[in-house]
Amino acid sequence: MSDAPRRVRSHLRQRYRATLSYTGIILTIGAGLMLVPLACIVAWPSEARLALGFLGPAAGLGLVGLALWRRFQPREAVALTTGQGSVIVVVSWLVVCGVSAAPLMLVEGLSFSQAVFEAVSGWTTTGLSVVDVTRASHMTLLWRSLMQLAGGAGIAVIMLASIAGPPGTGLSVAEGRSEQLVPHVRASLKLVLAIYSGYVFIGLLAYWIAGMPLFDAVNHSFTAVSTGGFSTRPESIGAWDEMRIEAVTIVLMLLGSMNFLTAWGLLRRRFHHATRSGELKLVAVLIPLAALLLFAFVAAPLYGSGGKAVRVAVFEAVSALTGTGFSTTAYSSWGGFGVLVVVALMIVGGGVGSTSGGLKQYRVYVLLKSIGWEVRRALLPANVVLERYIWRGDRKDFVDDRRLRSLGDYVFLYLTAVLVVALIVAASGYGLGVALFESASIVGTVGLSMGATGPHASPLILWAGTVGMFLGRLEFYVVAIGLAKLAGDVRTLIRARAAR
Repeated sequence: MSDAPRRVRSHLRQRYRATLSYTGIILTIGAGLMLVPLACIVAWPSEARLALGFLGPAAGLGLVGLALWRRFQPREAVALTTGQGSVIVVVSWLVVCGVSAAPLMLVEGLSFSQAVFEAVSGWTTTGLSVVDVTRASHMTLLWRSLMQLAGGAGIAVIMLASIAGPPGTGLSVAEGRSEQLVPHVRASLKLVLAIYSGYVFIGLLAYWIAGMPLFDAVNHSFTAVSTGGFSTRPESIGAWDEMRIEAVTIVLMLLGSMNFLTAWGLLRRRFHHATRSGELKLVAVLIPLAALLLFAFVAAPLYGSGGKAVRVAVFEAVSALTGTGFSTTAYSSWGGFGVLVVVALMIVGGGVGSTSGGLKQYRVYVLLKSIGWEVRRALLPANVVLERYIWRGDRKDFVDDRRLRSLGDYVFLYLTAVLVVALIVAASGYGLGVALFESASIVGTVGLSMGATGPHASPLILWAGTVGMFLGRLEFYVVAIGLAKLAGDVRTLIRARAAR
């Protein structure tokens, strides 16, 4: 064998030892999470008969994960590129989502298509559900919430990057968390986990004080902070019809959709960072405006001009923008105007580096700013150089033409995905309004629904939704980069073998 093919094989072997080992760690963490619902047996002993539905898949996933972790553990730290990180993230998410569907089939009797849809909806923090929560076991309800808790902050990836230290940077970038709260990657990721865990604990306590039963408080705290939206009640938060519970949920949804960098600045009392944040400025405009429109044209005609109408308008606006998917009302009685307002909010989505989906507020804010920059450029002399920047924390983030083109490309790709999913839903017999609403919810990983993605949804809609949620959560490019990197490395290895 010549030196060149040998070097290629050696390089790929070293890279993929690290890739397989780190993937194994994520699979092991996923297996550990699958065992947590077994704690429900303590409070509900009758559910012990369902334990094998979780033990079997967890054991299989855990054994595979441990084998990969130990067998391919690199002898020394290997710095992961974004491409390698994308491979790990895509492969890990596919495997974990697939195995996570097994308990839903074994315990709840869902079909394969339904179980995969539910698992992907959980891990992507979408919240669209085909489970009958009135009949589901407590273990299943907790498992759904745990998937959203873990998927919301990408806990498996964050924990892995924390273990790996600087080599794990490629993972956190691939998972959509390139910003660091402090200079060191490991310390930054630990801070993210600390902030996230603090949200969950405070939410649980607040729900319990507000009058929600403990089990419901645990589940809704998990899914509110992760902006997931799975609920233990078919009526979602509307089951309680209680202003205190709605207020707690609104706060948790806003916290979950906030960029962790902004949250860290607020915790350190650097309030001037918040006043400069373009994302918070956008939120401060969109929520009051959307709530006012929903109140005037939807809620007031349905509920009168009293407190109920105000609560519905504010809650639904926050739920849609943050991508949480909780609701206090049914959308079947809403007219086209209200549906379009909610669709627009779902497309905008939450903050970059948060648990929310959608286009992300950062992209929308920058593109809106770019309109102003272009107008100013047209009015200024040709030889004047215009500074184009936004504030991110305590630094100026300068925006060049290449960044704007990249943002424009992503918006086009995102809206194309929304259109394609909407066409599939419409082809299944639903009207344009329902199709657009469901599609924006799927690709934005929101979870609000007008009924097309319920338990009786066709396999075509379920699989279109599954792919849409997966692409929306990992933001298209990560999936494309991961699959392209994997395919390219396989081709390179085949050529190296052929050159022997």
